[in-house]
Amino acid sequence: MENAERSPRATRREWIGLAVIALPCLLYSMDLTVLNLAVPRLSTDLRPSSSQLLWIVDIYGFLLAGCLITMGTLGDRIGRRRLLLIGAVTFAIASVFAAFSTSAEMLIVSRALLGIAAATLAPSTLSLIRNMFLDPRERTVAIGVWIASFSAGAAIGPLVGGILLSYFWWGSLFLVAVPVMVALLVFGPMVLPEYRDPEAGRLDILSAALSLVAVLSVIYGIKEIAEHGFGLEPAFAIVFGAAVGAVFVLRQPRLKNPLVDLRLFHSRAFSASLAVNVLGFFVAFGSFLFIAQYLQLVLGMGPFVAGLWTVPSAIAFIAGSMLTPIAVGKARPGYVMAAGLALAAVGFLILTRSGGRADLAVIVTGYSVFSLGLAPVFTLATDLIVGTVEPGQAGAASGLAETSSELGGALGIAILAASSPPSIAAA
Repeated sequence: MENAERSPRATRREWIGLAVIALPCLLYSMDLTVLNLAVPRLSTDLRPSSSQLLWIVDIYGFLLAGCLITMGTLGDRIGRRRLLLIGAVTFAIASVFAAFSTSAEMLIVSRALLGIAAATLAPSTLSLIRNMFLDPRERTVAIGVWIASFSAGAAIGPLVGGILLSYFWWGSLFLVAVPVMVALLVFGPMVLPEYRDPEAGRLDILSAALSLVAVLSVIYGIKEIAEHGFGLEPAFAIVFGAAVGAVFVLRQPRLKNPLVDLRLFHSRAFSASLAVNVLGFFVAFGSFLFIAQYLQLVLGMGPFVAGLWTVPSAIAFIAGSMLTPIAVGKARPGYVMAAGLALAAVGFLILTRSGGRADLAVIVTGYSVFSLGLAPVFTLATDLIVGTVEPGQAGAASGLAETSSELGGALGIAILAASSPPSIAAA
């Protein structure tokens, strides 16, 4: 409590900066979901092969996940605001190329650049929050807003996409990013301070390459199992990725300036929070996939209507994120996280009652309840991850936090897809 009272309070500039930071976070999650609506139309225009279509859809997420650790550490070295603005420029340019792609190959390259640019956004914005909000309670509020902006992007993505596709061509979905990134480039330098680690050395290129290969291989293997079932190729990819990851870990203590300082894991709060993040996203993403399938394949909804029925859960998640700082003011973070997990369990129990006349009401209620419960878990886990490290290491910690989220989500999707009930598979 004394530390919280002694920490300098945020000014109006920091809170305005938080609003600016929320802009790229909205796009980050929108681009993960919105393309699914455009697949039929772009398939007609570009005529991609089945393999090319898979790469169009997946390469954004692959490169996003693979570059998070490197981008988080790079921000510590060159400056978090500078990296954020570089990412914004790249994202805007890649969005224009994607919108006006004339071939499947051009769209794949554009989506790859979008993934790399997106990997700069989450670590940069989260590490900026760590340095802008030094008061623990204010930082919890800021991280709640940060997490809520991702949920808002995921919710409005299908809605905005559906409206644009009703009046314009499929490329219009990508052009939404341009004015948002232009606003970030205009207001970012005005309200966002620059931070970098003054003791950071050179970026170790070999370590960056090892982390990229390790994460890409594991994520690729997991997603292949989710889409096509267990096989030799995805199993080899996972084993190979784990082996490369082991080489990465063994290399770090030998470097004067490691890409990831493994001493971060000596903190039990840091390690436990990363584990909670993985498990939380494992549950969340797997459930999101199941519910999306259920609404469309069992209840017969189109993608746009199904997206509308997920809005209540997004609102519940945003509400949970915003209520977390209030709850932490009355109880210890560990108790708040435990209460959130208990509420999420209630939501899952409600989902087990699906299958009757009130099927849609049960699904929407259960989905909203577990979203409300998981929101404080993600908010406080993220807060602990970045709050337990030194400000100069906030970028690396943010990259690890986002990578744990991507890994947990990929595992959840893969395992749930492998164990989906026959009724959904048959539908």
